[in-house]
Amino acid sequence: MAYVPGVALLAALAVGCSAGADSDANGTDSKAGTPTVTPAPPGKYLTLPAPCRAVPRSTLKDLLPGAAELPGDQQDKVFRGSAAVTYDTDRKVGCSWKADGPNATRSLSIDLERVVSYDPAVSDDDRADTVYAKKEKAAGLSASAPPGPPDEKDKKDKKGEAGEGSGKAKDPADGDAGATDSADPSPSGSDSASGGESTGGTPGSSSSPEKALPSRILDNLGDAAFLQDLPKKAGSTAQHHTVSVVFRTSNVVVTVRYAEQPALVTQVPDGKELQEKAQALARKLAETLSE
Repeated sequence: MAYVPGVALLAALAVGCSAGADSDANGTDSKAGTPTVTPAPPGKYLTLPAPCRAVPRSTLKDLLPGAAELPGDQQDKVFRGSAAVTYDTDRKVGCSWKADGPNATRSLSIDLERVVSYDPAVSDDDRADTVYAKKEKAAGLSASAPPGPPDEKDKKDKKGEAGEGSGKAKDPADGDAGATDSADPSPSGSDSASGGESTGGTPGSSSSPEKALPSRILDNLGDAAFLQDLPKKAGSTAQHHTVSVVFRTSNVVVTVRYAEQPALVTQVPDGKELQEKAQALARKLAETLSE
């Protein structure tokens, strides 16, 4: 049996340890094939603007016409707005304004959220896109779930086909009755459904804010945007009409809400005007953020 002196044994151990240290120093990984994770890039925005100063006074005068008729001190108070309660102004801020006019009350609010991803594999922009997508889905405007009115019309069309189609499904080819009148704009029953959308809004429903001004996806506003139109009538009170515009630009999600409540029950808010002004403000905010 070979005899190894103690000094030789210690020398061998030292050589082995130094070899391991050298391999670590040279950057070789004992776990071969372990991928290196590159952190996702941060978002464009590191701070948020002061919300109550984000809307110019001239714009507020246009959006809150009742404020222009108030005395100086009260007018200044309205235009200063009321800041939303938040515990981290670098992450979420908001402001609201309200003015009572002789014919209606107008209210405006803006909310800005700076989204930060704490997952190094997910960028701030991607995380903000997820936050925005949830809002879009909640409004019923996600690409996978289109709004409901077309489905309701399809159901009505199917009911009509079921009521008229027992034994008469092929009559439109030779029918001279009322089917030909409805068939003039669209030759088939399925086409009459699409024709029903245009003719259905003409007699009276087109004057309804719900159908004349539907909620929809918006183009050319930030990275993604949608508009939600919410006309309501609360019991016996006057109609209350709210328009919300939500958009995302990089890692910031902005919500603009603009509403009107007439003083009289018989008055109906101008939904088209509310939509146009809400969109105009949203575009101004998007331009301010991009500066």
